[in-house]
Amino acid sequence: MNRTSLLIGLGNIGRKYENSRHNLGFELLNLLAKGWEISPRPGKGDYYYAEKSIEERVVRLIWPTTYMNNSGLAVAQALEHCVSNGLSANDLLILYDDFNLPLGKIRIRTAGADGGHNGVASIIYHLGRQDILRLRMGIGPIPPEADPIAFVLGQFGHEELKIKNKMLEKACEAVLYLLANNAEKAMSLYNQSGDDQTENNNPASDENKNQSGAV
Repeated sequence: MNRTSLLIGLGNIGRKYENSRHNLGFELLNLLAKGWEISPRPGKGDYYYAEKSIEERVVRLIWPTTYMNNSGLAVAQALEHCVSNGLSANDLLILYDDFNLPLGKIRIRTAGADGGHNGVASIIYHLGRQDILRLRMGIGPIPPEADPIAFVLGQFGHEELKIKNKMLEKACEAVLYLLANNAEKAMSLYNQSGDDQTENNNPASDENKNQSGAV
């Protein structure tokens, strides 16, 4: 069993953003919480949390309430309140949507840049490090004619929903596997080569940087 004990789902709080592409992190946490029969409650900071005892450790689920652009603040607060339990950034697993991956694909990484995702950028900024375990869920590609902001904050189409739901099931399975195995084994099992678009060449990467807090 590895050290992963803090699951951070990225999304935007509020009914307005429910079921949007940008809220996949919240959806995945909700799916895990439902399976574990636990419910979120207010934390000692800008987040909700829930806990599940698994063998000899407690796994904490964190839903930031800061809106996407300030997710790092909530993560830093959650870590601060978990220091007494011996937790650090080495115990994090970030769960989020990624337009650099095709819809339906998931990818586990142990480190890397933000890839144009402002929530991840905020976490990297507040923690001062890029070596953070993360599970990315594909929502791409962004259609050439689409506004990137409207796309990520928009709802999945009817034909996309079935793919999205299967991806969430796979992501949930991957999280459970990660809790019991090391990241290298999980990446070997769940990553598929050739799925990434070129992050540095994606026009949405720079365009999203200075937008509203929800993206």
